[in-house]
Amino acid sequence: QVQLVESGGGLVQAGGSLRLSCAASGGTISLNNMGWFRQAPGKEREFVAAISWSGGRTYYSDSVKGRFTISKDNAKNAVYLQMSSLEPEDTAVYYCNACRSIVQGMCIPMDYWGKGTLVTVSS
Repeated sequence: QVQLVESGGGLVQAGGSLRLSCAASGGTISLNNMGWFRQAPGKEREFVAAISWSGGRTYYSDSVKGRFTISKDNAKNAVYLQMSSLEPEDTAVYYCNACRSIVQGMCIPMDYWGKGTLVTVSS
């Protein structure tokens, strides 16, 4: 089973930027569509962004469109999320996951989740 480890989170001021990484081990994700999700305190996990297996197509939730960019490096077996113009509302634990499918522009995730990486945006 492929294991996914997220990293790159931290504390940043509103308006700042962060780049999250998701490293895969124990197998390849080169043929997988991949997605990023987040869970804010007291809220359910929500879809953030997805990318097709080749990197040719990307999808974003309305709340991050224009501010976040998802990318995929199949040679490095990794997925990234570049986050800019961060807002306090972006504070959450961020997770990556493979997509069972992409439906109406949203990643339907696999069942297994990693530990995630915490992003805190101060106002």
